[in-house]
Amino acid sequence: MATEDQAPARERTRTEIEADLAAARLRLGHSVEQLIDQVHPTRIKQRQIAGLKDWASAELENAKSQFVDDQGRIRTERLAVIGGAVAGFVTFVVIVRAIVRKRKS
Repeated sequence: MATEDQAPARERTRTEIEADLAAARLRLGHSVEQLIDQVHPTRIKQRQIAGLKDWASAELENAKSQFVDDQGRIRTERLAVIGGAVAGFVTFVVIVRAIVRKRKS
């Protein structure tokens, strides 16, 4: 029922209806393609691999930034701390081995 504010609905032509149906088919086809792309195991695997590569790259950059400053110079104080920790661990292992060997003999 048309009110005074609304114009009466005009009848659509066959061509307009066919064009609307074709557009709806295209939208539906595109939506189905997107859904298939989202749930296909190969695409899921590709997205997971890409995400893992991005994560690994970010972690590598984070680790690198711990030892290299913004100008590309090596942070010697950080390397010295790590070198000291490695030397302390090796010394600890050598002392423990010497104690264990001494008790065995």
